[in-house]
Amino acid sequence: MHPSPIAQQRGEQTGKRRTDVDHMEKTKTHLTICGVDYVLLGSKDEAFMQALGEELNENMTRLLQSNGRVSATQAAVLCALEAMAEARDAHTTAENLRARIQDYLEDAAQMKKQAELSRHEAEQLHREIVELKRKK
Repeated sequence: MHPSPIAQQRGEQTGKRRTDVDHMEKTKTHLTICGVDYVLLGSKDEAFMQALGEELNENMTRLLQSNGRVSATQAAVLCALEAMAEARDAHTTAENLRARIQDYLEDAAQMKKQAELSRHEAEQLHREIVELKRKK
């Protein structure tokens, strides 16, 4: 008999040593998704997990109602694929934003350096003008 994923998380029946992660405060969340009750144990806030559960329930229910041939397992797989695609898209967007911010920071540093050089040049020109006026 294999231990449940939650039991594996806790290190039960697996023979694994408990780590520091095991000592983090665990939150128990009760969810009902498509009529099936689940008890989740994790480190996420219960309200957050409830919101995710409600969203998953709505998505699966919509899929099941829109196509009578789709089973609950198939709906769960389709919802998982959709969530993975959204997560991947969000990750790609975040990476693109990080790259753009890095470009902006590099541009700003270059402009700051250019401004400092221009300020130095202006000071040098001012000194030369003062020197030339003094020689007249």
